[in-house]
Amino acid sequence: MKPRNHRIVKEIIQDNTGALTPAERQLADVLLRDYPIAGLQSITKLAAVAGVSTPTVIRMARKLGFDGFPEFQGALREEASAQIKKPIRKRDGWLANRSDSPAFRDFAEAVFDNLQHTIERLDPATFNAVAEILADPSRAVYLSGGRITRSNADYLFNHLQIIRPNVTLLAQSPNVWPQYLLDMNAGSVLILFDIRRYESELAKLAKLAKEQGTTIILFTDQWGSPVGKIANHTFNAMVEVPSSWDSTIAINLISEALIADVQSRDWEESRERIEKLEEIFRSTRIFRKSP
Repeated sequence: MKPRNHRIVKEIIQDNTGALTPAERQLADVLLRDYPIAGLQSITKLAAVAGVSTPTVIRMARKLGFDGFPEFQGALREEASAQIKKPIRKRDGWLANRSDSPAFRDFAEAVFDNLQHTIERLDPATFNAVAEILADPSRAVYLSGGRITRSNADYLFNHLQIIRPNVTLLAQSPNVWPQYLLDMNAGSVLILFDIRRYESELAKLAKLAKEQGTTIILFTDQWGSPVGKIANHTFNAMVEVPSSWDSTIAINLISEALIADVQSRDWEESRERIEKLEEIFRSTRIFRKSP
């Protein structure tokens, strides 16, 4: 492999743009537009999103100095991991030069550790499978969370319903959930957020939805919600911090990465949907400026 002189992959792509073929430049545009998430999906998905062949992906990786796509993707993963670890390595110096309270320092250190361990434990195959499911507009998506994690469900809902249709946030009261279950079927997707002090209502909801063939996607903590026993796909994030409350920052990291991936898989359709939404905002003057 050619030496990369510690340059990040983005710089290598940018420096070699002139030597790329039109198809390779098309691929490079996709990689740079959603960097580094686009390069972390499977080679077949990346090729499909870029509208090129898988051999083109392999040739470009080699042209950039890598032995092949696995090494290219490995460099991206190391880079993403380093971005999380970098503040941890600098932690001692950072703390020495700041006058933060001990409580803030302890909490920040715990969050950094949570992010690092969550990234290390994340299964790329699970991530790619969930992104592919959520990128399919024909599949109705439903979301719900517990007393604390409902805000995480709401956050993911707000983004998904902008970039794709058929997304529903379940009402907070379990008493009305049967109304949603009425429409769930084998083509539906139920996303649940459930961390310790696991909610029995969410387990019941998952069981009933599963019986109707619905795909269950679970965001939970390092110990694992009981819903995990029947979930099709599970994300485990580290949540423990020095507080009476758990931290869901690592859960949001996965959510935001999924949002970016889903949007990149059909960027044109997502862009048209976002532009249409902005036009509706303008025409209704919901956000008009004060005179």
